[in-house]
Amino acid sequence: MRPFELTLAEAADAVANGELSPVELTGSVLERIDAVEERLGAYVAVTDEAARRSAALAEHEIAAGRYRGPLHGMPFGLKDLIDVAGLPTTASSRVREGHAAQADSAVTRSLLDAGAVLLGKTHTHEFAYGLTTPQTRNAWDQGRVAGGSSGGSAVAVAAGAATFALGTDTGGSIRVPAALNGVVGLKPTYGLISRHGVTSLSWSLDHVGPLTRTVRDAALVLSALVGHDAQDPAGLGAARPGHPLPGERDLTGLRVGVPANYYFDRVSPEVETAVRRAIAQLSDLGADLVEVEIPMARYIQATQWGLMVPEATAYHERALRSVPELYGPDVRVLLEAGELLSAGDYLRAQRARTLMRQEWARLLEQVDVIAAPTVPMTAAEAGQDTVAWPDGTTESVSDTYVRLSAPANITGLPALTLPVGRDRGGLPIGMQLMGPPMGEARVLRVGHAYESVRSGRGGQAAVTG
Repeated sequence: MRPFELTLAEAADAVANGELSPVELTGSVLERIDAVEERLGAYVAVTDEAARRSAALAEHEIAAGRYRGPLHGMPFGLKDLIDVAGLPTTASSRVREGHAAQADSAVTRSLLDAGAVLLGKTHTHEFAYGLTTPQTRNAWDQGRVAGGSSGGSAVAVAAGAATFALGTDTGGSIRVPAALNGVVGLKPTYGLISRHGVTSLSWSLDHVGPLTRTVRDAALVLSALVGHDAQDPAGLGAARPGHPLPGERDLTGLRVGVPANYYFDRVSPEVETAVRRAIAQLSDLGADLVEVEIPMARYIQATQWGLMVPEATAYHERALRSVPELYGPDVRVLLEAGELLSAGDYLRAQRARTLMRQEWARLLEQVDVIAAPTVPMTAAEAGQDTVAWPDGTTESVSDTYVRLSAPANITGLPALTLPVGRDRGGLPIGMQLMGPPMGEARVLRVGHAYESVRSGRGGQAAVTG
């Protein structure tokens, strides 16, 4: 097995045991980027020389007995909304031409302090305002969308062009591309990970989180990122969570909520079959399956858009008035639409969110986690605009992908996606696990238990070459 094919945990163990050097690992991943980047378009920019210097420093520190932990010497990618001092934060937009970050974001600083090696900045749908990331192609089928808005991060991890990556999630932007590319994505509890130094889409819905090849890898990255940051007004003063033990499979007594409504409505048969099979596997591991009713389901999409659209427009107000022509047409029309929403509409969305949080809190007193599809269908063809469902409903691709991920953003609950199969065309299918606030350890435990017994190995580099 070549070094770039290793999971984060495998690579970290090999480095800690002296079986692999950070220089060798980083070199292998950079070679992989060279081999696949032209086809995939995952990166805005690759900081090749700086990465090699950081890897050499990590190797020297480890040899000198100054091992910092499992991320030491691990090469990673950053979604290009996340500031790195001296590097552009382009947000994949012409609006940011000439921009250079003055300081590291909080999450960048945490990863660099842990000894991780920055490979470069990954593509996002422009300003994270979309669910496809059109610059980037799906790691399993280059004629399909990568998903968004953290498409570059998901594709880099899936293809072996990063050991792990960070993304942001406002309406599913970590989980959607993770599911479509067959990797693991974690949207943590709102406020658990600092967003200071991260370009905002919607301040009350934005989250930062990891994309990895395994659930164990996600837990390792999460542990390095958690911590109170007074510069993030939504920041929580949280202790660092533990990560699941490699051999932990027994889920006896754990209550898994299976939605009777909403999450299996307008879902492709192959997605439903794969997810229900995975849920049955959780039952085989000892979990109790409990049918649950998703509260306020009819208000979910209206609340999501009622919060996100005006907040995004407010953030972009100055640039939208001065250089509107620099925005892509799809993003510009959404930003201009935000100017038409009234303060009353926004306040009603905030009230709906409060009620929804209360109802979900009651729901999560009945069960420990909720298991459901991450997205209703696998990766759409590039350029596809709409989806026609058997019930006669026609839906935009973006609405399709945001539909099942939005509730965790509105409520701020932790949500983990992990691969649970593929469709007939070989495209990945994801299952989503949602838990109570600060329930990261719980959803990671359940995800890890499933992952440890499923056949095959998730998150493998998908592109040949």
